Amino acid sequence: MSLIARCHPALKGLIPEPVPAEKALPDWLRAMPTEVLAESLGGERLRTLKQCPPLIDALGLGVMIPLPCDIEVKEGAFHWDWDFPTITDAPLTRAPLGAHLPEQATGTPLPLAPGTLAIKFTNYWTLEAPEGWQLLITHPMNRADLPFLTLSGLVSADHFGLGYVHFPALWTDPGFEGVLPKGTPVAQVIPVPRERPALKIAEMTEAEIAESRAIQEALQSEPGVYRKQFRK
Repeated sequence: MSLIARCHPALKGLIPEPVPAEKALPDWLRAMPTEVLAESLGGERLRTLKQCPPLIDALGLGVMIPLPCDIEVKEGAFHWDWDFPTITDAPLTRAPLGAHLPEQATGTPLPLAPGTLAIKFTNYWTLEAPEGWQLLITHPMNRADLPFLTLSGLVSADHFGLGYVHFPALWTDPGFEGVLPKGTPVAQVIPVPRERPALKIAEMTEAEIAESRAIQEALQSEPGVYRKQFRK
């Protein structure tokens, strides 16, 4: 199975390529410790999120779409300066960032407080999925450090593989000043099958209760049990 990311030939080498998300793990994950001393528990040593495989696997799932150029944020305004070529055979804007009117989100619980900007990241890559697969496009997983929140959407990319999908987002840090650098991940793209599994509701049998208890006791007894025995 392969996803195909295509760009216009005039943009080849100008914009950074999408990458597997596992190759774009955040710097803070590498820098954080694996254990800390919890003062609230009398100095007891605790494992950190760095030892949580489900969290790390979510960070590395699918493909990351990077910001195409530097964007400077100054006094609430966005600026960019890049050598975008003249393209006459495709409807591509040179503006890497657009805007949505807040009124377009009327009736939603999105945090559009006064001063919150509704923006749209321009995506210069088309994304094609194999037949029967869709693409979930969402904010980079567990990336609360980013000054924006990309909204989630589901695209039938097996049929829309040559269409451009742009990324609406909320600018959530009105105090941010500086440069959002080229290559910053702005959206995480996760393939999902169109056919969705049915949901069944059941009560545990006695054997299942016993097995579940044994799993929980093993998880508490030593680190790495999930990673070594269950993670695939």
